[in-house]
Amino acid sequence: MQLPVESTFFEDIQREIQKRYRIAVESKDNGDSFKQGVANVIAGEYDAEATRAELDKLIASAPVVMFTWEASPSCKAAVKAFDMAGAKVKYVRLDDPWDKGNILRAELGKMVGRTSVPFIFIDGKYVGGYDGGVDQDAPGIVDLAFKGSLRPMMGLGSEPKAAVAVEAPQVEVATAAP
Repeated sequence: MQLPVESTFFEDIQREIQKRYRIAVESKDNGDSFKQGVANVIAGEYDAEATRAELDKLIASAPVVMFTWEASPSCKAAVKAFDMAGAKVKYVRLDDPWDKGNILRAELGKMVGRTSVPFIFIDGKYVGGYDGGVDQDAPGIVDLAFKGSLRPMMGLGSEPKAAVAVEAPQVEVATAAP
């Protein structure tokens, strides 16, 4: 027995596939990286100018802004690092709702040259993600912390808020018997 199926259902699927294929080809023709092309395809068609304006507004809305996915290990590590530093961060989730976040992620990728989360901005300037970035000016917060420039960038001074002394465990060194 064959169930009746509306032909518009299949026509809608065909149009959606053709649209996504066109976006993939345009991404390739524009010289986008593979990851940027995938982000563009997932985002679909959207108003780039309005999305850019929304991102500019979000980036300017707080001294430290992080675009994040809740389940991302790098995002979780960045949240923990900011908490340890005592930083006040505005978190913008790209995974709730996904359809809106996918558009923001694609446009962020075009803005900064990288589609990996998190996207971290300090005083409106992209500084990279957690442990990576796009260049020496935006290497990610781990590199900035090791260079000693992260805390001053966030207005937290140069010293951590509290250092905790930890006694090193005693280690016995075994030598091989002759």
